[in-house]
Amino acid sequence: MSDLTKIFGSDVFNDAVMSERLPKSIYKALRNVIDNGARLTPDVAEVVANEMKDWAVEKGATHYTHWFQPLTGYTAEKHDSFIAPIGDGKIILRFSGKELLQGEPDASSFPNGGLRTTFEARGYTAWDCTSPAFVKGGTLYIPTAFCSYTGEALDKKTPLLRSMDVLSDQAMRILKIFGNTTTKKVITTVGAEQEYFLIDKKMFDARKDLMYTGRTLFGAPPAKGQEMDDQYYTSLKERVSDFMHDFDDNLWRLGVTSTTKHNEVAPAQHEMAPVFISANIATDHNQLVMETLKKVAQRHGMAALLHEKPFAGVNGSGKHNNWSMSTDDGANLLDPGDTPHENAQFLIFLSAVIWAVDEYAEMLRSSAANPGNDHRLGAKEAPPAIISIYLGDLLYDILEKVAAGDKIAENENGFIKIGASTLPDLPMDATDRNRTSPFAFTGNKFEFRMVGSSASIAGPNFILNTIVAETLSRIADRLEAADDLDSAVQSLIDDVWTEHKRVVYNGDNYTGEWIKEAERRGLPNIPNTVAAINSMVAEKNLDVFAKYGVLSREEMISRREIKLEHYIHTLNIEAITMYKIASRHILPAAMKFAARVAESINAINGTGLGCDISAQSEVLTEMCELIAKIKSNSKKLMAAVEEASKIDDVIEKAEAYRDQVFATMGELRAAADRMELICDGEMWPLPSYGDMLFRV
Repeated sequence: MSDLTKIFGSDVFNDAVMSERLPKSIYKALRNVIDNGARLTPDVAEVVANEMKDWAVEKGATHYTHWFQPLTGYTAEKHDSFIAPIGDGKIILRFSGKELLQGEPDASSFPNGGLRTTFEARGYTAWDCTSPAFVKGGTLYIPTAFCSYTGEALDKKTPLLRSMDVLSDQAMRILKIFGNTTTKKVITTVGAEQEYFLIDKKMFDARKDLMYTGRTLFGAPPAKGQEMDDQYYTSLKERVSDFMHDFDDNLWRLGVTSTTKHNEVAPAQHEMAPVFISANIATDHNQLVMETLKKVAQRHGMAALLHEKPFAGVNGSGKHNNWSMSTDDGANLLDPGDTPHENAQFLIFLSAVIWAVDEYAEMLRSSAANPGNDHRLGAKEAPPAIISIYLGDLLYDILEKVAAGDKIAENENGFIKIGASTLPDLPMDATDRNRTSPFAFTGNKFEFRMVGSSASIAGPNFILNTIVAETLSRIADRLEAADDLDSAVQSLIDDVWTEHKRVVYNGDNYTGEWIKEAERRGLPNIPNTVAAINSMVAEKNLDVFAKYGVLSREEMISRREIKLEHYIHTLNIEAITMYKIASRHILPAAMKFAARVAESINAINGTGLGCDISAQSEVLTEMCELIAKIKSNSKKLMAAVEEASKIDDVIEKAEAYRDQVFATMGELRAAADRMELICDGEMWPLPSYGDMLFRV
């Protein structure tokens, strides 16, 4: 590996490259667009496009693409070459400012939730200059937003960018109240940890369920799982280590700050984590992480699994979304700080988050809802489906005292806990970490641990940004009207804490006692994706996103439709895949094994020796019973799919897939997994859990 300082960002048209290659006036104008939201003029775009093209060609690029994030959950790209014919069979390389600024993909071919009809095909991609372009695989990738001809957002980036502006506006009001005259913008920052599994590619190819659905629809548990706790943080296997070196190298060249890599809890499970960065760029980077994982794994003869629960009975994978707010001059607004002035400000921002998470818990829960996460949330490997906040005992106690107006001297740990006029000096890591909490304060950020491993982080972050912007706005309204800031801060913290501390829970979220306690507190428990998605269109949720222009009511409703359709399609694919594997592979193998057992019984009886064949008979009887169960459950499954598919209403259809199809899939799997434990291992048609998890 070459010098890392030279490798990092070497394939990115970043600020250093722009400042070196662009004329000073053009660079200054572009920075004004990026930093202050100024309008990008055509003459500036023309110069930037030409320099970007020249740089990309030097890097070996022959094409460019507007790289965007449609509502499929993946990224999209259409590659156009730089070639422009000039006659006599000759060409020049050309890339205009217009081509940089705007593209026109077919909008009707992407999910739109009814916003567009098939014949209304025009859509636009627009350059997002806040996220650097990069070269990958001989193509210049230009990060873009994607909208319809009539302006509706058809992607994940547009609402994220809107929400970042909205939160910045409201946070700036708070900073001005506290006398800050230097900050120009507040930036939401994110560090997205990524968990994944690695299995041998040959075994992946032998599992149609993994190929089509991302998870194993059948599979008996291996003799050994993760109960020995001997996988977490252990030394990397050579094959995995080689993959991770290659993976990091690819990410570093693209400017992704991959810093942490280690074995996770489950066999064959691993994790990477980057450094915090602007939420928009973090979202782009995480998409690159997921794409790069799969491509690099394939080069190493492996398959990277990003499904939230690829193996039943084994810990699934999440994506811890570490979220915070920072000023453009480097101050983290969720850092408790060293002075009373900073602490008062910190407690206001903390109060805004607590208020937002409690009031909009259903919306935040919906941001982590997908079919894969239904297998994971609440399974004592991930947070339960109840939104709650972990603050730790010290912060909890301080908020209690501040709200009550108490003034208490320094305690035995050296931490001051006093009232609003002389607020406390708060340590950054005053508490342990709570791995069971869905939304935990970890010193200077909140870790949203519900997000699934396959999900885009755009959704959780634009929701967080918007709901916190709303509570910051309410707080700013109140403080701006106050005559005495200290008294207003005291009163506000008291009101917010009294009204919303119900969402704060510092205990073990895995216990049954917490489920009961959450119900007593009136906290919503939304156990599955369909219920979570439906909460998106509650009036208060529609109102807050429309109020700030993050998503209109129509855009919100369309996204609910898209998510429900995705749920339906996912379960439909899983059910059909399950039926075909059971019918074409498991049943034939089972019948062959049953025939072999029957032949054995007949052969033994034919000897006339009077041998005891009760064991063989018991095996044959159980096999015949299981064959009958698999056959009947297969028929039952397809009947449930057929009935569900006839339903026109998308909500009722999703509920039918959840309540009927999914339940029948469980019955079919139970019979097949039992059969796997009886059948001859050489005859079983699918690679076993043990082979997949322990043979990398």
